[in-house]
Amino acid sequence: MRFYFIVTLFLGTLLFTADLSAQNRGKDNNSDELLKVKPKLVVGIVVDQMRYDYLTRFYDHFGKDGFKRLVEEGFNCKNNHFNYAPTSTGPGHTSVYTGATPSVHGIIGNNWYDKELDSDVYCASDDSYSSVGTTSNAGQMSPHRMTVTTITDELRLNNQMRGKTISIALKDRGAVLPGGHTANAAYWFHGANEGKWITSSYYMEQLPKWVVDFNSSGKAQSYKKAWNTIKDIKDYNESGTDNNTYEGLFEGETSPTFPHSTTALLNKTENFDIIKSTPFGNSLTTDFVIEALQQEDLGKDEITDFLAVSFSSTDYVGHMYGVNSKEVQDTYIRLDEDLARLFKALDKNVGEGEYTLFLTADHGAIEVPSYLKDKKIPAGYIDNAANSKRLSGFLKYTYGTEDILKNYSNYQLFLDHEIIKNLDLNLVDVQTEMAQEFLGYDAIDRVYTANQMWNNQYTSGIPYILQNGFNQKRSGDILVVLKPGFISYSKTGSTHGSPQIYDTHTPLLFYGMGIKPGSTVNRTEIPDIAPTIAVLLGISFPSGANGTPITVVLE
Repeated sequence: MRFYFIVTLFLGTLLFTADLSAQNRGKDNNSDELLKVKPKLVVGIVVDQMRYDYLTRFYDHFGKDGFKRLVEEGFNCKNNHFNYAPTSTGPGHTSVYTGATPSVHGIIGNNWYDKELDSDVYCASDDSYSSVGTTSNAGQMSPHRMTVTTITDELRLNNQMRGKTISIALKDRGAVLPGGHTANAAYWFHGANEGKWITSSYYMEQLPKWVVDFNSSGKAQSYKKAWNTIKDIKDYNESGTDNNTYEGLFEGETSPTFPHSTTALLNKTENFDIIKSTPFGNSLTTDFVIEALQQEDLGKDEITDFLAVSFSSTDYVGHMYGVNSKEVQDTYIRLDEDLARLFKALDKNVGEGEYTLFLTADHGAIEVPSYLKDKKIPAGYIDNAANSKRLSGFLKYTYGTEDILKNYSNYQLFLDHEIIKNLDLNLVDVQTEMAQEFLGYDAIDRVYTANQMWNNQYTSGIPYILQNGFNQKRSGDILVVLKPGFISYSKTGSTHGSPQIYDTHTPLLFYGMGIKPGSTVNRTEIPDIAPTIAVLLGISFPSGANGTPITVVLE
């Protein structure tokens, strides 16, 4: 009797399990929830020059509807890093959207020396196209120097080009590169004495009526105004003193203090570029993005669209005033309000819970070295003139000519291979000799050769970061790393570009449809963003992607 009971119980369990499995199979066959989600809109936000600690440092000043909404309702990757150098705007935006490093996507700097053309090139310039919206050459741009696809490209390919991709930034490179090769439109702000949003004939032959109307609306002129703190400056305890020697000046100012109200800021018809160096540049960007959202009907049907946004004023302000300035603090408090406006517009026009969003940065920034020195922290500035003079003497003495060196840019030395060959010298030997010489120069921490990049596989530390930034066809023969805390820049303001952690550690927040609320302290890297979005959408990875999907982010 006991035997039959056990057999009956076993068979019953087996039948129940089989029935449950069949139900689950039926659910899988009738739903694609396990394969992908279909937000009506994906929004990518890049905040130019945003260090991770800006998120935590200014957190108590933020409202509940901007950064806090993303942190508290989305997913926060607290240990997110760029895994390559140089850390600058062009490579940064490209890496976010391609899921690749400069070693693959080819954008090795904002500008670089092109070995094939024997001239300097700009990451987005393309004189085969004409400007649209201006008579200047500011619109002669395209993504042609980016050698792989972006997540925005892959989404359009997946939906047979029926979805829209719109990319917007104050900076041309911040719009052109995220939009990929297939964007319906990329718009950027042309200041000078025009103050207009423009584009390139790569995308269209004339501006849409809504862009023309926006340019005529007086919005840009309305932001030509005095800049004072949005809150009581006495409450800005998270930044340094307002009047100090570490900050730059607007033309016409005698001290770097609030309020900033120079003639150039107040003039309504001239010098619109000055808006970029105030938080009002981000506000103008937000106005234009919201208008694009509405006028282009983004997220209005079941075919997923993509809106790529870059907030650039944070970079201009950081370069002028530095990481520890009250100007930077005020800029982020104001950006928080602009983000809240944008999120409210997304909720209204697309629907809360109907879109997926990520926010990150294109690089971090260093504290002003002169400030660090005053605090007894090792820091300083490279003496380029002295190093150049010493290198010139070395080249003449060792090789009989200075012409062996063709270019120095992005902390890379480019050698003339023809001259080396004609002198019957070995290229690897010359690289090694020059690297050893350069290692002894002021402010230099370490030096690597192209031969080392070719023949080794680095997996951690500075050499790993350099190798990810090393493009075999485009990069130089010798790679130079400055000592931590040292830069090649003015004595005021902050900059970036190094493989050091202050330039690599940036925020990464995910929010919305398909995103699981939470956080992680495990390391994530910038090229992980595009594969994560690709997995979420169930589409192909960008063609050069070497990042890994961040699985803990996904529901």
